[in-house]
Amino acid sequence: MRLRLPDIATDPDAFEAFYRRHVDGISSFLARRVEDPHTVADLVAEVFVAVLDSAHTYRPGRGSEIAWLYGVARNTLSAERRRAFKETRLAGRVGGRRPLDADDLAELEERIDAEATARRAFQAMSGLPDGDRAMLELVVIDQLTIAEAAEALGIRQGAARARLHRARRTLRNVPGIAPFVIGGTR
Repeated sequence: MRLRLPDIATDPDAFEAFYRRHVDGISSFLARRVEDPHTVADLVAEVFVAVLDSAHTYRPGRGSEIAWLYGVARNTLSAERRRAFKETRLAGRVGGRRPLDADDLAELEERIDAEATARRAFQAMSGLPDGDRAMLELVVIDQLTIAEAAEALGIRQGAARARLHRARRTLRNVPGIAPFVIGGTR
């Protein structure tokens, strides 16, 4: 019998298999966007909690499991950024992070270092319109297909292709970044 994504909410073995299949990809996704290892660790946990809470919303006919998961991760990261902005603006920076052991910290620092080039690419892309930048991030940096990225963003594939083309055209002459963003589509 084929496992359905909603089963992960009630079957611990199914959740563990799902988690193991995707934790590295989600950790990298977040490490490309966040420099603090504690925040990355917290966000990874939040993504998988959100997956458990919303597994029943996954519809295979609307897209792949990976596209749905990256949509959950993007929403979790957006919620964290809004929360952090409010916290910084209203109350300053507050502790409350879970402690990481030395191995966790070293692994996350390695991942953050490995994603330094991607963070530089994000800086170069910061001037793009939000939709174009999001499409470029998902296809070029996160290696989703155009169809998966369109699903994660909730747009049609034609619109996704147009956004990707516009973003690449805008960045094609940026020194050091062009080969990174111009790569082929999947």
